[in-house]
Amino acid sequence: MHDHRRLGRELDLFDTDPLMGAGLPYWLPDGAIVRHTLEEYIREQERAAGYRHVYSPVLGKRELYEISGHWSHYSDDMFPPMELGSEEVVLRPSLCPHHALIYRSRSHSYRELPLRMAELGGMYRSELSGVLGGLTRVRSIQLNDAHIFCTLEQAVDEARSALELIARAYADLGISALRHRLSLPGEGGKYVADPELWQRATGLLKEVLAGAGIPYDAVEGEAAFYGPKIDVQIADPAGRESTLSTVQIDFHQPERFDLHYIGPDGSKHRPVMVHRSIIGSVERAVAQLIEVHGGAFPAWLAPVQLVVLPVSDAQEEQAQGVVRRAVARGLRAELAGPEQGSLGARIRANRLVPYQAVIGAQEADGDLAAVRLRDGRRPGAVPVHALLERAEGCVRSRAAELWAAA
Repeated sequence: MHDHRRLGRELDLFDTDPLMGAGLPYWLPDGAIVRHTLEEYIREQERAAGYRHVYSPVLGKRELYEISGHWSHYSDDMFPPMELGSEEVVLRPSLCPHHALIYRSRSHSYRELPLRMAELGGMYRSELSGVLGGLTRVRSIQLNDAHIFCTLEQAVDEARSALELIARAYADLGISALRHRLSLPGEGGKYVADPELWQRATGLLKEVLAGAGIPYDAVEGEAAFYGPKIDVQIADPAGRESTLSTVQIDFHQPERFDLHYIGPDGSKHRPVMVHRSIIGSVERAVAQLIEVHGGAFPAWLAPVQLVVLPVSDAQEEQAQGVVRRAVARGLRAELAGPEQGSLGARIRANRLVPYQAVIGAQEADGDLAAVRLRDGRRPGAVPVHALLERAEGCVRSRAAELWAAA
């Protein structure tokens, strides 16, 4: 059983420091590579699906969150406001109010809809110290968030397309959903008091799930304060369940921010706001990847994709040349020379690297590499260019198979 808190530190992916504070991990170089690669993958998938990316500030005036409803329904989970002269500013607990303002800053026609706005942005939650743990519960969150502004008629298709993006990402990442949950409101004043809003949004989400053929569990008390949501649940190796991805249909914030578009009749109409997150927070996604793969990430995500091991100092120049050729192809390659120990020790130290290229005297003379794969297979001595082509092809296609039959 893999625990990302232990393994992430052993593999030098992330760590914490008391002076930074609980729930505020920092990323070490190898962890930063995994995070950056994951973020670029998400941006690529979103661009291909018609999203446009924005950046927005991590601070907002208190008034912003009073309008959105966060201040009255969610302030217990927010950091206290900071005084700046006569104003109060707050570390944002979510990105949706900022995206609503970006939408509102320009006029929009029905011909522009759906307008898909995405951001990998920071947000902050005032989590109690007792619930913090590793990367799964943190106070500083990098969220893969997006908001789709669309007509009522487009909302179901947009939400269903978001679920398809989630399924595709999970397949590429090698992770599995435990179940889908329709999260509904519970009792008390936590939720916006608008029964019609809840009924309309819940009905549309049920339509989304039915159209996608996805079974689900309806659970009360798990909704966002402004509306119901579809939560994609995952589990760690110990069976602890958490939410990774979400899809929501929101009528509340378009009303609160007085959002509109000009319809074909020339009059103003209220858009629907579809919230969706493909991998949720980057922190929680990486925690799940560490635990599912035990640190042996898919080749395209691995911090080091190819390690070159000269048998002796005599082959080091040849080995360095192989590293340079690999890097020129876009691979993350490193040299593990004799100064790092015996060949056997170096092989064991790099056991999680997808491709190992051992170069002895015979291989150096013939521009060959004795290939060892992470899964234990040994394809033998192959031309260096053939190894690099194989590795590059695997990485570019995000294939699970390291050495498919030619």
